[in-house]
Amino acid sequence: MFEKIRVIFTIPELRQKIALTIGLLAIYRVGFWIPLPVVDQEAMRNFFSAQSSSGLASIIEQVAVFSASSLNQATIFGLGIMPYISASIIFQLLGSVWEPLEKLKKEGESGQKKINEYTRYATIVICLGQSWFYCTFLVSSKLVRPEFMSSESSMFLSWQFVSVITMTCGTAFLMWLGEQIDEYGIGNGISLLIMAGILARMPAAGWTLIQPLLTEGLQLGGGPGGSVGVETLLVLALLFAGVIAGVVFITLGQRRIPIQSAKHVRGRRVFGGGRQYLPLRVNQAGVMPIIFASSLLMFPSLFLIPLASRFPDSALIGLLADAFRRGSSFFYNLMYVGLIFFFCYFWTAITFNPKEMADNLKDMGTFIPGYRPGKRTADYLEKVMVRITYVGSGFLALVAILPTITSSAMNVDLRVASFFGGTALLIAVSVAFDLVQKIDSHLVMRNYRGLLEKS
Repeated sequence: MFEKIRVIFTIPELRQKIALTIGLLAIYRVGFWIPLPVVDQEAMRNFFSAQSSSGLASIIEQVAVFSASSLNQATIFGLGIMPYISASIIFQLLGSVWEPLEKLKKEGESGQKKINEYTRYATIVICLGQSWFYCTFLVSSKLVRPEFMSSESSMFLSWQFVSVITMTCGTAFLMWLGEQIDEYGIGNGISLLIMAGILARMPAAGWTLIQPLLTEGLQLGGGPGGSVGVETLLVLALLFAGVIAGVVFITLGQRRIPIQSAKHVRGRRVFGGGRQYLPLRVNQAGVMPIIFASSLLMFPSLFLIPLASRFPDSALIGLLADAFRRGSSFFYNLMYVGLIFFFCYFWTAITFNPKEMADNLKDMGTFIPGYRPGKRTADYLEKVMVRITYVGSGFLALVAILPTITSSAMNVDLRVASFFGGTALLIAVSVAFDLVQKIDSHLVMRNYRGLLEKS
């Protein structure tokens, strides 16, 4: 393995791509800590530490995982790349139901460039709206410095405009960084930005686990100050390794359908007739169902938690707020699992078109043995995809609720338990595999042995 890593840095082009990618990610991390000038950082820290028990901080923490954002710090990259992800999802959904976008998708590379251009414009519009609402939230929560306030309840319009433009430009700059990584670096730029944000949170989460051990020492059963015991650390280490192995297994899992190409006689030579496989991914939807499900479950919490604090005597509002509090109730986990199953089938139905795949096989002179080309092939592909999507949905649901189970069963902080499953682990493993595959393609192209290739 060390010899393979050494070979990577002996290839000048690959070495430059990796160095450029690391440099651009470092720029992103530097900008991540540059605050907006209008925000009182001390007041903001006190505000979110006070809100930690109400659930607002947990919701913002959850958003920050898959958006590479920092809403609890109000920096120039505070919105992260969530507006760009939202715009991409919107156009991907519209591309399946809106005829003009369907025609653009069929035009190939030129049509995709046009769709990317529309996505950038939509990103700017979403940024303007989100940053305006965020500035309004800062004013209503009294987190803006007094010198930037025109009155007790409003900020100077010029400074609000500057804050909105700054956050919008920050997201646009992150979008540009991602495109530069795509073109001149290595790996998928947007995914690497999200992964960098996830990995940057690991030291703080690890410190919350290790800090009590430094003061109380390592002992069986845990210490009086809340430190975990030796047996808990061993179980967490084994669980972490097992979850990563499971995520890798399902991420790479495929259902291979045998296909046969028809023979073509040209002159005295016979072409085709080979037997190949059509790979269908077990986890066809990727991480999107978890993102959709967690995002949808945030909305009841955003409304019910403030209402419960405003009307503490209302038993119904308190019961609903507790039910939709993240990871605190059986009802929340049940809704979470149900939504993951729903969005798995929903996203697979949008991204996987069995009729189009059957037509492509027919046009290439390829067929599935035992099934006639056309409708019979499409029905068979749909039946197979429904079955393997059920397995992928069950796996995603297990990974999604595993942090909650780990946190409650082992008395571990939720920030630590979030790295034992959920969105963060799925994104990190998927992006890491994509990065390794991109590096492998460069090595194989130059006749070197790949990173994943056995000796």
